[in-house]
Amino acid sequence: MRPANRRLTGLAALAVVLVPLAAVLWGSDSWPGALGVDVSGPLDDFSQWIVDNRDTSPIFLYFLLHISNTAVDAVDGVYQLLDFLGWVGVTAAAVLIAWRAGGAGRAGLKVGAIALGAFAGCGLLGMWDPAMTTLSLMVVAVAVSAVVGVLLGLAAGLSDRFDRLLRPVLDTMQVLPAFAYLLPFVLVFGTGSPAALLSTVIYAAPPMARLTSLGLRGADPAVLEASASLGASGWQRLRTARLPLARKELLLGLNQTIMMALSMVVIASVIGAGGLGDEVYSALSTVDVGAALAAGIPIVLIAVWLDRTTEAAGEQIGAPPATDGLGLLRGGPAWALAAAGTVVAVVAGKLAGAAEWPDAWTYDISGSVNSFQDWMVDHLHADVPVLGGTEVWASNFTSWVLNPLRDALQGAPWWSLLLLVAGLALLAGTWRTALGAAAALAATGVLGVWPATLDTLSQVLAALALTLVLGVAIGILAARVSWVESTLRPVLDVLQTLPQFVYLIPVVALFGVGRAAAITAAVAYALPAVVRITTQGLKKTDPAALEAARSLGATGMQQLRQVQLPLARPALLLAVNQGVVLVLAVVIVGGLVGGGALGYNVVYGLSRGDLGVGLVAGAAIVCLGLVLDRVSQPAPARRKDN
Repeated sequence: MRPANRRLTGLAALAVVLVPLAAVLWGSDSWPGALGVDVSGPLDDFSQWIVDNRDTSPIFLYFLLHISNTAVDAVDGVYQLLDFLGWVGVTAAAVLIAWRAGGAGRAGLKVGAIALGAFAGCGLLGMWDPAMTTLSLMVVAVAVSAVVGVLLGLAAGLSDRFDRLLRPVLDTMQVLPAFAYLLPFVLVFGTGSPAALLSTVIYAAPPMARLTSLGLRGADPAVLEASASLGASGWQRLRTARLPLARKELLLGLNQTIMMALSMVVIASVIGAGGLGDEVYSALSTVDVGAALAAGIPIVLIAVWLDRTTEAAGEQIGAPPATDGLGLLRGGPAWALAAAGTVVAVVAGKLAGAAEWPDAWTYDISGSVNSFQDWMVDHLHADVPVLGGTEVWASNFTSWVLNPLRDALQGAPWWSLLLLVAGLALLAGTWRTALGAAAALAATGVLGVWPATLDTLSQVLAALALTLVLGVAIGILAARVSWVESTLRPVLDVLQTLPQFVYLIPVVALFGVGRAAAITAAVAYALPAVVRITTQGLKKTDPAALEAARSLGATGMQQLRQVQLPLARPALLLAVNQGVVLVLAVVIVGGLVGGGALGYNVVYGLSRGDLGVGLVAGAAIVCLGLVLDRVSQPAPARRKDN
């Protein structure tokens, strides 16, 4: 008997004993009230205590107040520096830093051109000042996130015990929705920069910690042994061997931290962070697609600039010196030239009186975008031949898919869902995996949000199914047709860097308020990651295996079905896992546009300052994310990745 079948047989035998006992004690309907624990009351009392003692308690006056003031001073200091440099100086500094990161050669000129286009786009769209506000918060948030992440990663990379302790904490931090981070910080610090900065740091630090630990643990043992044989101390081995060998992972961690910080800074506009996120959020409240896109494009441009700059810096590690003339400037001389160029640009800008971006050099795209959006709504919202239109699709999808799926989940006996989750997790992993998944789902019932959790689960499952069907199909096409991949790359870049809020506005205009709109936004947000991972997995298939299949007369479809897809199984499983995480994130944000369920509870708790409702919903979302992770990601693959 196969191991998986033996495990399932053991689970079935256990169910035969436990299910009748549970049914007799607690019934077979929804989650029994006798197994629930009211935690919202104590959380509300704690929230009220914070409000009552914020101005008098020593912990606020002598500790948290200093953190708040330091955060405000740091963000204001960076903003004042950017304001002093002026648009000419800021643009020159960004271009020269990108050029230096690209190797100070022709490749660096390409990266510098991307930086020039990014900042010029911010100015031309009339978003220079909001972009500088966002950038100032980003600089501080990324710096603090990187330091915190590196310190945690160092400890986890050098200590197995600390790594085991840190891993579940990082898992929870990455699954917890961004909105759930905001509520406790707002209660403690109020709205504004401190709450936005600290919530961003908590959200963005985990990838830096994970990749730092991964880089340290992946250091070549032979190099470390040689260093130890030469008498190097532990600190010397860390400084001269481990950290240099982990530079690529450190830069990748910085890249991921930057992307997550930018995403969180935009979401933090809900609590007064200002900047581009505030422009997007204001446009969301009025369903102004043009204004949202005008603010969303600069966010994309800044993300592309930061992504390409850090990516270019990573590619320079271990690369041979450039052979062109500019490539002779490396190290200190290149940085000196970049600094001198920035100083010259700042002086020139001051002499020309060009402190602020000229109003004459701006262009308002909102009118044109809104006109196009109105045309789309007029032609796609209803009365489309055969298809009926987006309104008809949303209504049918809700009636035929979402409602039956939700009703089936909520109407099933509570113990049957625990058994189903345990069985799926057992197929994917071990008994520990199954126990963890079942316990995580049961925790949502104990917290008193069982129906809302199953409602959210129904939306995630529907959105995930659409995402995987479309993503895998498009990924297969991109892997087999080169021009499709090259055409899709800029589109996927844009879709992956757009903030979650931006997706909500056009889908609300096309599909109306409701769960269908939230699911459509989730599919659009998660689709690029699934497409990319599927494409890369198929393209990395062993050429020898494909050649052997062709020599045996296999057709293209047979090669795909019998060779490429089986060999790309790890990548496809990763695509499923990433799809789960991204879909869950946007389904929660979809509470703003009628998604309901746990997402609505988080948004309600944030808007009303209700710590009990908000944190309970956030904890349930974490539990749901852990369930989906354990079911979708086999344990051996996770151990290999970690």
